[in-house]
Amino acid sequence: MLIDTHAHILDDALDAEAIVSSMAEDELSAIVIAGVDLPSSERAARFAALHSGVYCTVGCHPEECGAYDCAHDDKYLELAALPSCVAIGEVGLDYHYDDGASPAVQRDVLARMLHLAHKADLPIVLHVRDAYKDSLDVLRGNRALLGRGFVMHCYGGSAELVKDYCDLGAYFSLGGVLTFKNARKDDVVRAIPTDRLMLETDCPYMTPEPYRGRPNRPAYVRYVALKMAQILGKDYEQVCSETSANAARIFYKLGL
Repeated sequence: MLIDTHAHILDDALDAEAIVSSMAEDELSAIVIAGVDLPSSERAARFAALHSGVYCTVGCHPEECGAYDCAHDDKYLELAALPSCVAIGEVGLDYHYDDGASPAVQRDVLARMLHLAHKADLPIVLHVRDAYKDSLDVLRGNRALLGRGFVMHCYGGSAELVKDYCDLGAYFSLGGVLTFKNARKDDVVRAIPTDRLMLETDCPYMTPEPYRGRPNRPAYVRYVALKMAQILGKDYEQVCSETSANAARIFYKLGL
C-alpha cells in the first residue's frame, strides 16, 4: 500500500470525497492533507476528522507569512493536538518571488513554527525553495526543537546537501517532478538513505508523467513510486513498503 504524504485534496480542482472513496482501489493506506494557513489548516483538520485514512498537517506556508498573526499560535496548537494531525506544516522559506514576505519575516515565522512543533511534540513539514542555505541556518540554530524530526517536502535541493539535512534529522518526500524527462534527480534519490525516503503528490500540482498537464491526484503517487524503483533498481512493491514504513515512522500519529 502507498501513502501520499503531502496533498491538497480540498483544492477546488479536485473532488475530495471521490478521492477518499477510491483510496482502497488506488492502493492508498493514508493521505496527508497539508495546511498552508489557519483557515486551510482548520478545513484540513475538519475533513481528516471525518474520514478514515486521512490526516492533516497545520501551519503557515512561507507565502502566507506576511499575514501571520501570533495570536493564532494557540489555535494551531489546539489543531495539532487532534488525533488526525501528524505534523506542523507546511512551513519554511521560499525566496522565489519578490512580492512575498521578506526573508527576515519568513525566518521569524519559521522559527515560531518550530517552537510550536516542539510544544506539540510533532515533526515538521518544510517547504523550501531557493533558500536552502538559510533553511539550514534556521534549523541548526533551533536544533533543540527538532526532536521529532522534519520532512523536506518536494525536495529540490542538491545531492550534496542531503547529508547536511540528514544530520539534523530530515526525511525527504519526492513527487511528480521525479518523472519529468528533464528532472535529473537520479543522483538526489540515490544520495538519500532508503530509510528517509517518502512519496507525495502535492496534488493538484506537480502531476507526474503520463498525466502531466492535468490536475494531480493521490492515485498518481504510484507513478512516483515506479520511477523511484527504477532509479534505485528495486521492485515497485519494495519501494511502496519502505516509503510507507518511513512515513509511519516520522508521522508517528498515523498509527500504521
